[in-house]
Amino acid sequence: MRFFRQRLTTDVTPSRAVTLLSAFAAVSGRAQPAALCGSWFGSPAVVAPFVSVAPRAFPAGFSVAAPPGCVGGGWFGYLSYDSADPSGRSSGFPASAWGWADHVLRWDSAGACWFESLADDPLPLLSTVDSVLSGSASLSWAASSLERPSAASHEQAVKSCVASIEAGELFQANVCTRFAGTFSGSPAALFSEGVSRLSPRRAAFVTGSWGSVVSLSPELFLSRHGRRVRSTPIKGTLPRRGPSDDGNALLLRQSVKDVAENVMITDLVRNDLGRVCAVGSVVVPSLLTVEPAPGVWHLASTVEGVLADGVSDSALLDATFPPGSVTGAPKIRALDEIAALEPVARGVYTGAVGMLSPVAGLELNVAIRTFEISSGRIALGVGGGITADSDSAAEWQECLHKAAPLEALLATPPAV
Repeated sequence: MRFFRQRLTTDVTPSRAVTLLSAFAAVSGRAQPAALCGSWFGSPAVVAPFVSVAPRAFPAGFSVAAPPGCVGGGWFGYLSYDSADPSGRSSGFPASAWGWADHVLRWDSAGACWFESLADDPLPLLSTVDSVLSGSASLSWAASSLERPSAASHEQAVKSCVASIEAGELFQANVCTRFAGTFSGSPAALFSEGVSRLSPRRAAFVTGSWGSVVSLSPELFLSRHGRRVRSTPIKGTLPRRGPSDDGNALLLRQSVKDVAENVMITDLVRNDLGRVCAVGSVVVPSLLTVEPAPGVWHLASTVEGVLADGVSDSALLDATFPPGSVTGAPKIRALDEIAALEPVARGVYTGAVGMLSPVAGLELNVAIRTFEISSGRIALGVGGGITADSDSAAEWQECLHKAAPLEALLATPPAV
């Protein structure tokens, strides 16, 4: 397997490229594209033009030499939360799905688009992709408004969780709910528009015969470059609906409840990484940073470490998945609490979506702000961390604040 790259002359944006590639795939019988947009492997976007993502276990890694900053190709896919749910429930999506891409498009920080390949004969692939990017296409979708469970049902789950915390059974749990509706048209178009309008930091798109995952996430679950590993848990939220909410950034940093929520999970992530990292290598270079995300302000912290000798990516995932920010502390008890309080399976939501590259390493998001589409239905999970100080009505409002930008996106498809 040999690395090849060539800079393309196209000025097509990553989101536009996804639309063009998806439209071409639909008429040519090829597999649909997969895409990572925002900040992935040091680049604004990595797009696999045609990749068949199918149910399978997380793949084994290997290495291919390439210049720094390159990606080359790799496995695109996801791990669902259902794969770790102690209740054994399933949303109907595969527990894990991955597809190998032997060539990708990578946009660098200057906006240039590179064709990169690990294929034995990359030139025919290059010719096809270059031709597609010079074409034209329009895609769209139609969707109903999302139906919500009652506020009362979510608030009761929050109250039950607070009671468990007060009884000393756990410190925090992430309690979620699920909105759902009908969907027809192009999931790739929904992803492209979401990237263009919302600019999520960790957006990911994968699709197959089983359905589609349109993840517009702001959160990094794991990155592993060489032996260095990093996680950036997000906990703590206030609305960011416009200039009138600018002051919420300071209020969030001063919130005792939100700060406690974040610090508890940061400590959990330290513990998770400490299980597989060299002794003394786990550090917290950034704690309680206020970051903007679509519709909300978040508190984010970063934990880093160096993997101990012999630790594989699978062992890293065994120690850390599902993400601490969407489970709770202690994690095992939180998983049981979630299974007891949430009436339906989470699906891919709060799992992880991303890429394993033999050139660049591993990067996965936390699958929040994520649409799951299958058989004419679309679902959106939302939730938040519950602590002893949580107010049930405020937690329901937080769900609505998080969902609002995505519901607005879904309701306003582009004209074709």
